[in-house]
Amino acid sequence: MKHLLSSSAFIVLNKELARQVGLKEAILLADLISKEEYFISKGMTDGWFFNTEANIEADTTLNPYHQRKCIKTLKTHQIIETKRMGIPAKQYFKINEQQVMQILNNLLVKNSTTINKNKEIRIINNTISNRRNDFVFEVLTFNYDESILNGFIDYWTEQTKSKLNPKMKFELNKTWQTELRLKTWASNQKKWDKPKSNPKSMSKLDAQINEWQKAKELL
Repeated sequence: MKHLLSSSAFIVLNKELARQVGLKEAILLADLISKEEYFISKGMTDGWFFNTEANIEADTTLNPYHQRKCIKTLKTHQIIETKRMGIPAKQYFKINEQQVMQILNNLLVKNSTTINKNKEIRIINNTISNRRNDFVFEVLTFNYDESILNGFIDYWTEQTKSKLNPKMKFELNKTWQTELRLKTWASNQKKWDKPKSNPKSMSKLDAQINEWQKAKELL
């Protein structure tokens, strides 16, 4: 039972590499690395080692067709080199360790950049949220009707569309005094809310009809 759970019974995969080159390709590469380690232990010095399709299929369950596809992909990514040598000719492999590390490092940098960018966005959002709270707190210290204060806040805290450096409308002004702005806002609000008396001016025809009715009453 122990041999079923030993490390030799499993293939260790790097998930990031599998995402980059494919799952089957990562399986084949893991098997080739295992085979390389075996040949190194036997004194291999030039980096080249052979493996057969039958051995690979027995170790990975990849049939020859899938092996050839995986080998092509790994060669495209410059992860491995191949050549046929000997009599009868055998397939030899050489693993480009530097290229493998380069791919993994690029993935780590990319993931790190994404994480840092998300952190920056969260920090920016927290910052603008704090600035809005400060603005709202200041506005609410003034003694105006709630509708006036709410309208003032909604208008002046509207944000720009920038994700990296969003600003609120009041922050775009070169000068800003909340007290004076709010005073002007309240004054204008009263004007806007005041019912307007707009008596209809008589048209020329209405005036003529009116004069005719007056003249008729005198008859």
